[in-house]
Amino acid sequence: MGTKRNKSIFLADDDEDDLMLFEDALREVSNSAELTTASDGVELINLMETTVPPPPDLIFLDLNMPRKNGFECLEQIRNTKAWEGIPIVIFSTTGQEEMVQQVHEKGASYFIRKPGSFPKLKQAIKQILDIDWAKHSWKPAPENFYYQY
Repeated sequence: MGTKRNKSIFLADDDEDDLMLFEDALREVSNSAELTTASDGVELINLMETTVPPPPDLIFLDLNMPRKNGFECLEQIRNTKAWEGIPIVIFSTTGQEEMVQQVHEKGASYFIRKPGSFPKLKQAIKQILDIDWAKHSWKPAPENFYYQY
């Protein structure tokens, strides 16, 4: 068996506390994940342009960010040939049905509402990391799209 490279995860979020919490939670649920963070959409796209290939295994994307928001990033990533197959998990404080529907239609792979507690955050991250994205269609049915606690 070949050595499996660590899972590469990108997270774009302008909230520093959320970034730190996410990093701590990720470290507790996986010791083989490498996290690269961006503080807004412009930084994320720059990262994508300078580091891909290889593409990240997964992108967590906040919706409300300055300069370039999550909707714009999602659209740009889905419209870029080299990146179109990367699973994108929307990670947002909003859980409004029309928002969830909108990002589903734009091609997001999954939607997680930012949890209010650390254990719930760990649980959500673990659940996402456990998905076999190769077998999982990147566009799940709407009822399997939104992670609820």
